[in-house]
Amino acid sequence: MTTDTARDLLLDGFGRIRDGVPEVVDGLSVDELLWRPDADANHIAWLVWHLARQQDDQVSQLTKADSSVWVGDGWVDRFGLPYPPDTHGWSMSSKDVGRFTVADPELFAGYQGAVHERTVAYVEGLDAAAYGRVIDRRWNPPVTAGVRIMSVLEDAAKHLGQAEYVRGMVERRR
Repeated sequence: MTTDTARDLLLDGFGRIRDGVPEVVDGLSVDELLWRPDADANHIAWLVWHLARQQDDQVSQLTKADSSVWVGDGWVDRFGLPYPPDTHGWSMSSKDVGRFTVADPELFAGYQGAVHERTVAYVEGLDAAAYGRVIDRRWNPPVTAGVRIMSVLEDAAKHLGQAEYVRGMVERRR
């Protein structure tokens, strides 16, 4: 596979996440965005926020940015969530998910769009050597930048699919 092919595939995949976020929240009320299939399930709002936060956090680390888009561009303040600014959703309890609030449903697409822009800039700058750069030696085999960016895409796609599934459940409740 050429570097151009890898870049095109990654950009297509991340573009699908960017396009899917507004589609999954469009037309839903705040109550519907926060509806949970059961007391321990994640709701659409949390899933969409988390998929963007994990992408933002990991791409910010890959780019060695001074801060995440979440903090640096003020999304943390716009969302006004009841969590510390560095929260990204990993290891959150069901109770923590239940504390999630939605100030404005349009924030999801805006935030994901800003994260997407940073992701695109990073992916467009990758060359063959960059894909193979080791970024985390705690794993066996060590994690490369190419493996990490693919992992970020996979995680975002899984959470978007989960949010789409929950949306289907919300729509059947109507």
